[in-house]
Amino acid sequence: MSSSSGAIRAAGLFGLLAIAAIPAAMGVAQVRADIGLLQALYVGVPLALVLACAALIASRRARLALSRSVAPARRGIRPARLLAWAGLYAGVTGALALVVYGVLRWAQ
Repeated sequence: MSSSSGAIRAAGLFGLLAIAAIPAAMGVAQVRADIGLLQALYVGVPLALVLACAALIASRRARLALSRSVAPARRGIRPARLLAWAGLYAGVTGALALVVYGVLRWAQ
């Protein structure tokens, strides 16, 4: 296994985890009565952002390793990058939602 394929797998895994972080936090809030939806978002959104950043770093590392390879096999880098960007999109969207909620609470 080359370093690029490991980085591709890591980018894909981190991207999937970033996408699933906010829905998983909401699921935990639904199952446990002592955790509110807003509290779950306070944990899920930063977690999604951190995982998405890790996925983007891993995909960049895989792209760099593939560019230095003698016979680059570009299989899998595109879906991994797509998952990484989708995870970042979910995290930024959740962060914007929390900011708007905070502004509305402050203005109340």
